[in-house]
Amino acid sequence: MESLYEYGSRAGFWRIHELLERKSVPCTVFAVGMALQRNPAAGRAMIRSGWEVASHGYRWWDYQTVPEEVEREHISRTVQIHQEVLGNRPVGLYQGKPNVQTRRLCIEEGGFLYDSDSYSDDLPYWCHEVNPLKPHLIIPYTLSENDMRFASPNGFSHGSDFATYLKDSLRYLVEEGRRGSPKMMTVGLHCRLVGRPGRCAGLEEFIDYAKSFGKDVWICRRDEIARHWYKNHYPDGCDPAPDVDSTCHSSGNDI
Repeated sequence: MESLYEYGSRAGFWRIHELLERKSVPCTVFAVGMALQRNPAAGRAMIRSGWEVASHGYRWWDYQTVPEEVEREHISRTVQIHQEVLGNRPVGLYQGKPNVQTRRLCIEEGGFLYDSDSYSDDLPYWCHEVNPLKPHLIIPYTLSENDMRFASPNGFSHGSDFATYLKDSLRYLVEEGRRGSPKMMTVGLHCRLVGRPGRCAGLEEFIDYAKSFGKDVWICRRDEIARHWYKNHYPDGCDPAPDVDSTCHSSGNDI
């Protein structure tokens, strides 16, 4: 079973990397800290490509019952690993399996502009629960437009299924935007899943479709979304917005 995951680091990552490079498509990578330590070549390739590398925790654990002090240490350790391997800290966090303390710990760490531990909207939104005067940005993730459905019952069976669902989703959102209500679309990818050639063909089909909309579709990294949100949608009545241009690393790269 472990070798199924190893396929992602040995083959799948490099197939996806080549595709996104060839299509000039940026992305955000949710990187597990220990994985970065064990595969620094992949991390360096992400930075050379101008991708954003956000934190996916130190271990792929369910943090539901992990003691607070352990999770805090894991968050800190992961930031240090990013700095050592990639040369800069992460500004986004997607713990993946958080608990009721995770968002507070993310905010208390002090260097994150956003987290993605939410599936509750089609747009970023502000959280005021920890400090009403210092809102925290949430950029929701998705389990719907996500290649994990290749591994679930009644999910995608082949690349064309994946491409069709993504194209239908994007077309509907673009039409909503043209009616005055623009939205964000996230596509969740995993190296061991969409990194298989037949599935990667479906991803390529969707990328070509997304690029065909020209300026009607902004294909970007999550840190770019964060900067846009801080500059254009920061809540009134709060402390001044942070200088996100200095906080977000420039070399960083979400469909």
